Amino acid sequence: MKNNKTILVIIVLLAGLLRFYNLGTNPPSVYWDEASLGYNAFSILKSGIDEHGKSFPLTNFAAFGDYKPPLYIYLSTVPIAIFTLNEFSIRFASAFFGTLTIALVYFLTKKMFSNSKASLTTAFLLAISPWHIQMSRGAFEGNVGLFFSILGILMFIKFAKDSPWYIFLSLLSFLAGMYTFTGQRLFVPFIAVILAIYFRKQILKQIKFVLPALLLAAIIFYPLYIFSTQTIEGKLRFDEVTMFKDLAPIEQSAQYRDVDNNSSFSRILHNRRLFFAREYLQNYFDAFNPQFLFTRGDGNPRLSIQDIGELYYFELPLLIGGIFYLLKNRQKYSYFIFAWLLISPLGPATARETPHALRMIHILPTFQLIAAYGLVNLMSINRFNRLLSIVLTFCIFISVFYYLHQYYFHYPKAYSGEWQYAYKAAVQSAQKNYNNVNKIVVTKNLGRPYIYFLLYGQIVPEDYLSTAQIVKDNFFFYHVNSFDKYIFTDDFTQYVEEDKVMYIAPYGGLPPTVNKLETIYDLKESPVLDIGIK
Repeated sequence: MKNNKTILVIIVLLAGLLRFYNLGTNPPSVYWDEASLGYNAFSILKSGIDEHGKSFPLTNFAAFGDYKPPLYIYLSTVPIAIFTLNEFSIRFASAFFGTLTIALVYFLTKKMFSNSKASLTTAFLLAISPWHIQMSRGAFEGNVGLFFSILGILMFIKFAKDSPWYIFLSLLSFLAGMYTFTGQRLFVPFIAVILAIYFRKQILKQIKFVLPALLLAAIIFYPLYIFSTQTIEGKLRFDEVTMFKDLAPIEQSAQYRDVDNNSSFSRILHNRRLFFAREYLQNYFDAFNPQFLFTRGDGNPRLSIQDIGELYYFELPLLIGGIFYLLKNRQKYSYFIFAWLLISPLGPATARETPHALRMIHILPTFQLIAAYGLVNLMSINRFNRLLSIVLTFCIFISVFYYLHQYYFHYPKAYSGEWQYAYKAAVQSAQKNYNNVNKIVVTKNLGRPYIYFLLYGQIVPEDYLSTAQIVKDNFFFYHVNSFDKYIFTDDFTQYVEEDKVMYIAPYGGLPPTVNKLETIYDLKESPVLDIGIK
């Protein structure tokens, strides 16, 4: 028992090292969602209002008009208070809860398998997981949401096995996840149904605890429910990403029916609902695409380093073995684990972009659970024990070494632009010349520049809002056109006749009469921005 605790501590320390080492410099800069989370946390900390002047938002932070769930922002006020506002403090909550998740998974697996070897192996596999490391090193609310959903599952099992009081902690944990990440609002109902079916006898037996817990959960959830279902802003995010707003299946359905002269049979065969159903199933099975899982990972470079999959190659035979032994041994929780695995893509499959590592993060640690169970059972075969140990140790070392080498030496240079790398240098240049100019005109070419000037300038929201010109478009997104001396536009023509104007333009985009001061490069040494003064 003592050795198990020591090994667990070592695994958690390893997880912390992999998640915190050079956290402020790799990824090489904060992308706009991270900047928004960090600045809104700073605003709450300094003034008790968000960037739009709203006092302590309960259900959402309007931010860019994407209406971010609030809990990550509130959690980030603590590291920002300790470490000031910087890349490290913005990402701290994700790395911290990502590290805690490793310990949590150990206790969850131990509750399920009653096997310390399987529990430690699961924790280790998640500690070195490229999927989980990538999510833990950026300010991704989904990573913190994963912690709360796993905690909710663990507390529910403890409710069923140990004490009925844990039902309160379980439901509160699930609610915390829903107030942290939008994707949890689709996952939690599914996993709650699975838990309710699996532990129905215990629920009925302890109904006097379950009903008050449900009432408390309903009261806490009610504001979020109203916002998500009864307001235009609450529906906006779903409408933005959902495949059901895609016109292509409807147009294709109409074309097929036209070819068939709009016959009754054609209206049934080429019904648009069948086209949407086919697209949904394609999206669902994308979650198990071998290219996504084992070769390339998520196509978004912020969510994957692009050189390896979300899982390591060596995990594939362990997963096959795990599935075999879970079914063969009729392990008590095997069907629950499989159900968790299979329901996880149900919500993300409604989106247009699939597979999506962040929206589907709640599928973790099912892969690691299954692989660990497979490994422990394979190791029990004495004639293969020694050989398997040698081969697996070698494969793990090579796989992790390659991943870390790519992540630290190649990934930042190859994809610094995906993290809006040039903005920090642009802000520093603007600050250096601030007193020498009357206006600073900044391109919108890289997207949402204003948040970086607020972030790196650490401008309190009262000062920002007193001069800001903010417009809201037809899709309820906010656009900041200017504040203080800063003007955000891609039309420089109206300012070319003025003097004492600083320009931050796309590379090669400075007006001809402007004297170029410098060019800002990304980490690939590719020019990104030109800076000049007239």
